[in-house]
Amino acid sequence: MFVITADQVDSRRRADIVAPALETIGDRFSAHLALPPDRNAGDELQALTADAATALELILILTREGAWSVGLGLGEVRLPLPENTREATGDAFVAARTAVGRAKRAPARFAVEALRAGEPAADAEALLTLLLTLREGRTPAGWELFDLVSSGLTQAEAGARLGITPQSASDRARAAGLRVELAAIPALTRLLARADAAQADAPDARNAPDARDAQENA
Repeated sequence: MFVITADQVDSRRRADIVAPALETIGDRFSAHLALPPDRNAGDELQALTADAATALELILILTREGAWSVGLGLGEVRLPLPENTREATGDAFVAARTAVGRAKRAPARFAVEALRAGEPAADAEALLTLLLTLREGRTPAGWELFDLVSSGLTQAEAGARLGITPQSASDRARAAGLRVELAAIPALTRLLARADAAQADAPDARNAPDARDAQENA
């Protein structure tokens, strides 16, 4: 399962954005979430999904404006599920808590954690951070074109909608890294799915002999 914990940046000096974010996520992703998205710890939100594509899309939405520190936790979730996301527990929730803590100190404000198979989680974090870094440099004009192409328009159709020539649309798309991102999304979705699947087959690192020895000798 995928748990996303997002903490609002600079919440003490900015208006609360948790409520509108929860409404948007609930309206857009309700069919793909295991439970309704929930407020947690005042200025945090949490979402739970078994779908890698949904997890990735949520990450990209939440990180777009730099308004959130976003942590992704991978792993098992205790069943049966409660009525509310904030009441759910399990490895993925513990990992998400660690991840959002690291995300607050990360340049891209994003991190991935897992309690069992750590390497696949680290791989996912590294490659997703590359994409988020590319997106940080995208101009408003680039986002304008990206949103139209993402809605289903061809690049030429999007350019016509914006009143620019096909060559200008092509130049804008190249500067914005549109093709790079659109090509990366399916690969990153598969990477996240594999990283999550790896958790079920991996031993719990907390019970590994070296971890127990370290705890006993601490």
